[in-house]
Amino acid sequence: LQWLRNPGPQHERRTLFGDVVCFLFITPLATISGWLCLRGAVDHLHFSSRLEAVGLIALTVALFTIYLFWTLVSFRYHCRLYNEWRQTNQRVILLTPKSAHIPHSQQSLLGLQPLKRNSKETII
Repeated sequence: LQWLRNPGPQHERRTLFGDVVCFLFITPLATISGWLCLRGAVDHLHFSSRLEAVGLIALTVALFTIYLFWTLVSFRYHCRLYNEWRQTNQRVILLTPKSAHIPHSQQSLLGLQPLKRNSKETII
């Protein structure tokens, strides 16, 4: 969620926003177009117009191939950006167990007093 709020430089944020908008727009458009092409192909097969039916089926296959290729490339690009962001934006807290054998005065010298945790930090 932190990455979605601040994915990095401004151009990466615009690219992410643009790809999400395109995905939300193109997905129903590709679905409806593919359904209409296949429906037309079935109608052409009933009227023994096989050439048009094959053309519509080929158009449907091309449409979905391009759609899936674009979706995969876009998804992989944003996954790569996320992994790069994650590598440079980590917060790690090392918690050491309290030892019963170390006196309280030495625990404070070793830095073993309880730590205040921020709600955004992950305990490992």
